[in-house]
Amino acid sequence: MSAALSSVSTVSRGALWRAEVKAMLALGVPLALSQLAQIAIQTTDVVLLGWLGPESLAAAGLATNIWVIMFLFGLGVVSAVSPIVSQIVGRPEKRGKVRAIRRIVRQGFWAAGLLSVPFMLVCWHIQAILLLFGQDPLLAAAAEPFLRALMWATLPALWFVVLRCFVSAFERTRAVLIVTVCGILFNALINYGLIFGHFGLPRLELLGAGIGSAITHSSMTVIMLAYVLRDKRFRRYYILGRLWRADWSRLGEIFRIGLPIGSMWVLEVGVFTAALLLMGLIGTTAIAAHQIALQCAAITFMVPLGMAMAATVRVGVAIGGDDMAGARRAGFTAQALGVGFMGLSALTFLFAGPHLVGLFLDAERPDTLPVSLLAAQLLVVAGIFQMFDGAQSVAAGALRGLKDTRWPLAIALVAYWLIAFPLGVLFGFPFKLGAVGIWIGLVAGLAIAAVLLTLRFHWLTKRRAS
Repeated sequence: MSAALSSVSTVSRGALWRAEVKAMLALGVPLALSQLAQIAIQTTDVVLLGWLGPESLAAAGLATNIWVIMFLFGLGVVSAVSPIVSQIVGRPEKRGKVRAIRRIVRQGFWAAGLLSVPFMLVCWHIQAILLLFGQDPLLAAAAEPFLRALMWATLPALWFVVLRCFVSAFERTRAVLIVTVCGILFNALINYGLIFGHFGLPRLELLGAGIGSAITHSSMTVIMLAYVLRDKRFRRYYILGRLWRADWSRLGEIFRIGLPIGSMWVLEVGVFTAALLLMGLIGTTAIAAHQIALQCAAITFMVPLGMAMAATVRVGVAIGGDDMAGARRAGFTAQALGVGFMGLSALTFLFAGPHLVGLFLDAERPDTLPVSLLAAQLLVVAGIFQMFDGAQSVAAGALRGLKDTRWPLAIALVAYWLIAFPLGVLFGFPFKLGAVGIWIGLVAGLAIAAVLLTLRFHWLTKRRAS
C-alpha cells in the first residue's frame, strides 16, 4: 500500500514539475524574445556606428553605458509593479482586485516620471561628467549630442516597462513581443537613414542615432498603450483613469520594493560601466573591444533575464495563492532553463568568438584589427561567466517574486564592488593583464552572486514552507 502511494506521489510531483516547465516556457519565451528584441535595438545602433569607425563606436559606447545604467535603475524601480500585481492576481478573492491593480499601474507611471527628470539632467551634462572621469576630450565631445538626443527616450521607455509588467502579470506577453520586434525593424531603418543620410534624411551620424532611438522607444510605448486601452481583458482596468491623482501608499510601496531592485541592477551594470572607464585608461582600442564583447554578452543575457521576469510573475502568483511549494517549483524551473541556455551561449563564445566580432567591424579598415583581436579574447572570458550570469539573474528574479529585494542588494554590493571591481583592477594593472584581467575580476563577482542568491531563494522558501 505504501509503495502504491509513493508511486502516485512521484507521478503527481512529476506532473507538477512538467506543468511548471510548460507554464514557464509559455511565459518566459515571449519575455526572453522581447528582451532579445529590445537589446537588438541597441545592437543595431552599435553595428551601424561601428561602420563609422572605432572612434564613433567608442564615443557611443561611453554615452550608451551612462544612459543604460540610469535607465536600468529606473527599470528596476518601476519593475516592482510586476511582483505587486502578480501577488494580487494570485489571490483567490476577487473583491477589490481591479481597483488595486489600477492604482499600482498608475503609480508605476508616476514613479517613471519622477525618475526621468534627474536622469535627463545627467544626460544633458554628459560631456562634463565624462571629462570628470578622465575620458578623452574628443570622445566626450562626440558623445554629448548623441546622449542629448537619446535622453528623450527615457520616460517613454520606462512607461513601456510599466505596461509590460502589467500585461505579464496576467501571462499575456505576445503583444509585448510583437511591438518590440516591430521596434527593431523601425529602429534599423530610421537610424540607418539618420546616421548615413539615406532615404532623403540628413546625415547626422552620432546625433542621428540618438534621435532615431528616441523616436523608436516613444513609438513602441504609444502602440503598447493603445493595445492595453483597447484589449477587452485589460481595458476594464482603466489604467489612465485619474492619472493625475497620487496614491502615496502605493507609490511608497513601489519605491520600497523597487529601489533595492534598481540599486542592485546599478551595482551589477555599474561594475561593467566602471570596467569601461578602466578601459578608457588603457585606450580607445580597449574601449571598443569591451563594447563589442559586452554587447554580445548582453544579447545572450536577455534570455535568462526573460526567465527571471517569468520567475517573478510565477513565484508572485504562487505566493498570492499561498502555494510555497509552487513558488519553489517556479523559481528552480526558471533557474534550470536560464542556466541551460547560457551553457549553450558559452560554447558559442568559446568557439565562434572571432566570427561574432566580425559582425561589428569593417574588416577592410586596417585600424580595426587590434580591436578585433582583443574583443575575441574578451569573448573567451565572457564564455566562462555565462552560466554564472544566468544563474544570478534568475535567482534574483525569483526573489523579487517573494518581494525579497534588500538581501539581494547586499549580495550585489559585496559580489560586484568588494570582489569583482578590486580583482579587476588588480589583474588588469598590477598584474598587467590589461582588458582581459579586468574581465577576470568580473567573472569572480558574478560567480559569488550566483551562489549566494540561489542559496538565499532556497533557504527563504524552505523556511516559509516549514
